Amino acid sequence: MNTRTVHTVHPSPLGDLLLTGAVSSAGPTLSALYLPGQRGAPAVRPEDRDDGPFTEAHRQLDAYFAGRPTRFDLPLAATGSPFQQAVWQALDEIPYGTTSTYGELAARLGVPRSEIRAVGRALGANPLLLVRPCHRVIGADGSMRGYAGGVERKVWLLTHEGALQPALI
Repeated sequence: MNTRTVHTVHPSPLGDLLLTGAVSSAGPTLSALYLPGQRGAPAVRPEDRDDGPFTEAHRQLDAYFAGRPTRFDLPLAATGSPFQQAVWQALDEIPYGTTSTYGELAARLGVPRSEIRAVGRALGANPLLLVRPCHRVIGADGSMRGYAGGVERKVWLLTHEGALQPALI
């Protein structure tokens, strides 16, 4: 099967999002979504940009940023260990507009409390920010903890979703 790696850029209130994926005879898949300035974002070649395979991803991201609660329904091809895959799939069960704690997520996965940090590391390796909503996982005390896209963006996303109240300045 011939597979071609492609990327596109999606404008958003957080800046231009970089989406990467693959196109094969089976169709397009989304492998990663990066926020501006995110560590680990790949260098992409302009000649590999192809917006066509990402039409549905663009539509769903537009809906999300327009405030229409959405559950992303896209063909995904993120690579990770079986444990990381299990953690990332569990994120799909955290509804829009809500949060979960690291401990609650670990309990759902059957991970002992002594291994909660492994859940945090798997969240930190999530290549599909927004689509697999790791931003909805917070500390047991309500703190924001880390986020690959930056804690300020995590706060923005949770406020956008209605899980946090806007700060009065």
